[in-house]
Amino acid sequence: MNILLLQPEDHWLDATTVRISDRRAVHLRQVSRSAVGETIRVGVVGGQRGDALITAINARGITLAVSLNDPPPARHRFDIVLALPRPKMLRRILRTVAEFGVCNLHLINSARVEKSYWQTSLLAADNVEEALMSGMERARDTVAPVVHQHRLFRPFVEDQLSTICAGRPCWLAEMGSATALAETPARPAVVMIGPEGGFVPFELDLAQSLMAQPVHLGPRVLSVDTALTAALALGWG
Repeated sequence: MNILLLQPEDHWLDATTVRISDRRAVHLRQVSRSAVGETIRVGVVGGQRGDALITAINARGITLAVSLNDPPPARHRFDIVLALPRPKMLRRILRTVAEFGVCNLHLINSARVEKSYWQTSLLAADNVEEALMSGMERARDTVAPVVHQHRLFRPFVEDQLSTICAGRPCWLAEMGSATALAETPARPAVVMIGPEGGFVPFELDLAQSLMAQPVHLGPRVLSVDTALTAALALGWG
C-alpha cells in the first residue's frame, strides 16, 4: 500500500480529522507497524492527495490529521476497449488499468469470449471496486477508472464506438499489421484489444469498416494481460 485511500463516507470527526478501523487500520498496525506521530501518504477517493499525521492508535481505531494539497496524477492518454478476459485474469487486468491511470475501460463481448465469463462474480460492482482500489493504492492514485460492460459486440461497435472515441483515433491491436502502435501519433486515443486468439474476421472487418485502424504491438504473440500492459506502456508518450 503506497497510499492510504480515504472515502468521503469514512468516519470524519471534522473537516481534517478521520478515524479508520477497517482493513486499512489493520494494515497500518500489522504490516506498516505505524506509530503515533508518524506521517503517511493519503488521498481521498475522487479527490486530492497529501499527508496524514497519526494522532491516536487505540481500540476505536486509528485517528489521522489529514492535509490534502496535491492533485491526483495525470490520466493515461489511452482509453481501452478489451474483450472480456478469463475470470482468473480479470482481477489482474483491473489492477493494471488502475495502476496506469486509465480513464475508461470498456469490457466487450467477442466470438471467442466464453459466455460463462460474463457470469463471474468479479464483475460485480463491489469486486470491481476492490480490484481497482488495489491498483490505485499501488500507484498512489485517487481516481478510479470507469469500467463499462458491453455484452453484445455488434451493437457496441456500430452504435457506441464512434461516440466513445469522440474524434480520437481508434487503434485495433492485430498481429501482422503494417503499422506499430509505437509509431502512431502521441495523442489521446482508444485502443481495442481482442481475446485470446484475437478477434474473428467478421469482428475485425466490422470494426475497421467503421473507424478502427489496425496496429501491431510487436513481432511476438502476447497473452491478453501482456498485450494490455504493452499497449499502455507504449502510451506514456
